[in-house]
Amino acid sequence: MFPRRIVRHSSTDVPAPPLLAKIKGDLKTAMKAKDTPRLNVLRAMITEYNNASKTSTPIKTDLQLLALLKKKKAASEAAAAEASAASRSDLADKQTQEIKVIDEYAGEVKLMSEDELRGLVSSVVDNLKAAASGAELKAGQVLKDAFKSGGLLDGKPVDKSQVAKIVNSLLGAK
Repeated sequence: MFPRRIVRHSSTDVPAPPLLAKIKGDLKTAMKAKDTPRLNVLRAMITEYNNASKTSTPIKTDLQLLALLKKKKAASEAAAAEASAASRSDLADKQTQEIKVIDEYAGEVKLMSEDELRGLVSSVVDNLKAAASGAELKAGQVLKDAFKSGGLLDGKPVDKSQVAKIVNSLLGAK
């Protein structure tokens, strides 16, 4: 007889983001349908997620996965532009199809509306102006205060570039 082994699993593992679960489920469907553009995007996203899990900053939320999708979209748009410039419409079409798939998954992540963001950011600006007593505010100060631990936007589903645009418009910066 073989000796019994006791295997214990750690409960410290962070569950995968819900969007990743959808991506993994859709991968099987795309394989069966032989949907090449969708397969390329889904495999790339899973690979990026797995690579990030081996680093000091693993992907834990849908927002982090959304940032990865935006990065992939920017790369695909650049590749499509290059292909068009090189008169390679077949490659440009391939990239365009992948961009459509990326947009579909990026739309799955629900972010705060611009009106909600504008309200929260303006309250941060008002609080800082009151505390600064007339000193000129910088956008960096506002962003740092809004996203600090316990800040109004800490942990909220927001697009940071959108917040930065709102801050700049409220402060009158260009």
